Amino acid sequence: MKISSLLFSSFLLASSVDGFTTTAPSSSKASIALHAASSNNNDVDNEGDSRRQFMSKSVATAFTTMGGIATMGAAGSGVLAPLPANAASGADKINARLRSYGLPSIVNIPSGMKPLLEVYGKGKNRFPLLVLMNHPLTWVVQLPSNDVNGEDGTVQAGEYAKGDTATFFLYEPEGHIDNIYDVDKKLYEKVLIAAISQKGGNMYQDFKVIKSTPQVDNTAAYGDRKYVICDFKYTLLTGAGFEVERRGVASLTSEGPAVEALWAASTRERFKKTETTLRDIVSSFRCYGDGVNFSAEIAKNDSRFDLDKSL
Repeated sequence: MKISSLLFSSFLLASSVDGFTTTAPSSSKASIALHAASSNNNDVDNEGDSRRQFMSKSVATAFTTMGGIATMGAAGSGVLAPLPANAASGADKINARLRSYGLPSIVNIPSGMKPLLEVYGKGKNRFPLLVLMNHPLTWVVQLPSNDVNGEDGTVQAGEYAKGDTATFFLYEPEGHIDNIYDVDKKLYEKVLIAAISQKGGNMYQDFKVIKSTPQVDNTAAYGDRKYVICDFKYTLLTGAGFEVERRGVASLTSEGPAVEALWAASTRERFKKTETTLRDIVSSFRCYGDGVNFSAEIAKNDSRFDLDKSL
């Protein structure tokens, strides 16, 4: 049996990475092993088994080491460290954080998605909110940035090259709304128009809220918190002079002295493919402010810039 050059190179690499060493057998040990094999009535089978075992161990060693598994052991013993038996998943960690705030855990995460939990408003120029959403595993996440002057940016995820995005937006002109179900529907339009037109380089036309659905019959998911799901469409006028028709869905609520929205949109053509994903994203949106203690996060953020000393 011949060992391919790639496999052999992988084996050599595995033998020299992170202190994982192999020791060549001595000639005497090799002759003893050969003699034992020749004296066996099933020497051909045993030789085949030995080779198969050698090959399988070599492949496992090479790919395990190349995959980044750390090695461990005293004096370069070459013992591979096992994977943690109870490694916490992203959802486990986020649920632990939610419980620490006294908030309900995530129950269902759609296949191909992962949860994102972030404190928006750690800077002195904003009031803090806890933002929770699911997003596809392959989407790129952007978070607010902080410096000595305060916080900028928002919580966002997207596949930007294709125009698929999900963005958290805070609308302050109306202040807090006790019952977001019982408002003029034009408020939803105001909030979403403000959300899609944040970037000065882009303009829009033909914006329309197609429908709005208060989640009054979905207490199993939302409890006593009020959220409205809105379907909308608009035409984006880009700085390059192109018109792009877009479709989206959004979830609106009111926490603290503002109205908050998570809106997700794609181009009109892609919406046929992405609609289910976008609805899963906005349906997962939760925003918490009232009654949540953010002192630890704010103190940690302030300490980065010595803000407590500058007050």
